[in-house]
Amino acid sequence: MNKLIAEFIGTAVLVLIGCGAAVLGGDAIGQVGIAFAFGLAIVAMAYAIGPISGCHINPAVSLALYIDGRMDLMSMIQHWVAQFAGALVGALILWAIVGSNASLGQNGWGPGYLGEYSMLAALIFEVVFTAIFVVVILGSTGERAAPHFAGLAIGLTLVAIHLVGIQVTGVSVNPARSFGPAILVGGDALAQLWLFIVAPLAGGLLGGLLYRFKILKA
Repeated sequence: MNKLIAEFIGTAVLVLIGCGAAVLGGDAIGQVGIAFAFGLAIVAMAYAIGPISGCHINPAVSLALYIDGRMDLMSMIQHWVAQFAGALVGALILWAIVGSNASLGQNGWGPGYLGEYSMLAALIFEVVFTAIFVVVILGSTGERAAPHFAGLAIGLTLVAIHLVGIQVTGVSVNPARSFGPAILVGGDALAQLWLFIVAPLAGGLLGGLLYRFKILKA
């Protein structure tokens, strides 16, 4: 149970800090500041709850770990429930602070959304960069990885991904992170949510398979 509580809290914190930076920081901190907010949230949670749950706080990461044989199916499903619930609570807290659900850091694509990239561009970005993200996670938490540096490596990778992709989709690479804001914002965010569930999970599957079949394992 402690693992699930940790995943719930960790995902809520990720949404609250990352999406909070986008909504409350906005132009004052810019895209670089938003990127670092997401990355630093991961670093903080990696060291805070990593010893308890492994700090997945992302269904795509849990899927990759399941594919690689590091967790069983039931544990993965339980982690998913905790992560999605945590993301929703994080978005609810942000809504309470902002006083409006018009913008909660939701992901999207197309006309009127940031760089107005196409659905295909959004799909490719989310699959490829989620795969990159989970490969870093699997590698930095593997048996031969340098101890104590996984959180930093994972957090900085998330910063880099945001620097590349904020204009494309706002960056999900995490179905739970997209779920919380989209459920509360509704409209286009909810209509487009499917992509931010399917594409990151596909990327997590791809990254997990690369390790499962020892393509990237040392």
